[in-house]
Amino acid sequence: MTSSYSVAVIGLGSMGMGAAQSCVNAGLTTYGVDLNPTALATLKQHGAAEVGTDAKAFADQLDAVLMLVVNAQQVNTILFDLGLADALKPGTAVMVSATIAADDAKAIAAKLAERELLMLDAPVSGGAAKAAAGAMTIMASGAEEAFAKLQPVLDATAAKVYNIGTEIGLGATVKIIHQLLAGVHIAAGAEAMALAARAGIPLDTMYEVVTNAAGNSWMFENRMKHVVDGDYTPTSMVDIFVKDLGLVADTAKALKFPLPLATTAYNQFANASNAGYGQWDDSAVIKTFQGIELPVNQAPEVNA
Repeated sequence: MTSSYSVAVIGLGSMGMGAAQSCVNAGLTTYGVDLNPTALATLKQHGAAEVGTDAKAFADQLDAVLMLVVNAQQVNTILFDLGLADALKPGTAVMVSATIAADDAKAIAAKLAERELLMLDAPVSGGAAKAAAGAMTIMASGAEEAFAKLQPVLDATAAKVYNIGTEIGLGATVKIIHQLLAGVHIAAGAEAMALAARAGIPLDTMYEVVTNAAGNSWMFENRMKHVVDGDYTPTSMVDIFVKDLGLVADTAKALKFPLPLATTAYNQFANASNAGYGQWDDSAVIKTFQGIELPVNQAPEVNA
């Protein structure tokens, strides 16, 4: 059954590539869309049916679209400005997995509904390794029909799928709250490692202690390894957390709710971006601390 099910994965970054490869591995007819020719070639070699820079080329073949792009603007541009939504067959399910505001998710869903298209508000987490293993965590909301239509994609890409409810925007809000924790954990980890550097503690030793003790977190273990290695090649960039913690702040503002830690973390990431590290790995937030020496590998290759 699955071989006759077709899905296009739009956005072949660190998460999107893993998700697309997981769809191929699960036997789904998988199409890949990105502007990066290297990513397209990688997915084609992995067994994608077709790849390209514009999903409209195979839109009439699709049962589902999985969007793993950066923000709501990119979702709207691809679906509506460039016309993908108009090219899809009625009843096609669009799984929007960018981290976006709840209001943006609702607006996108309404425009898709006008075209008789289904939407699942379905942000993802887990990092590149879990995406490649088909073991992402997906926090989703939407109609039962959307969940049902996307079941093969959910089965292929996720270890855990949380059905938050039928209301579009709930998935987005859960992800935003999750990003509050993720951003604060990275900022706190950077602060701890910066203090260790200032105190003359070898960072590899500090890293080993924390990752085997109660102060550890997934974000500390994953991101502070980059600091120890002096490698800031981005899998998730500083500017992503400027965006995501901005969404956290907007959500709290609408609810008139104070977020002292998230606000401080946002300022740290904004400071790092302002200092020129926006396209570096988000662990480069540690670069804003003065008077410390950090392991040096080399400046990462980043897209301008």
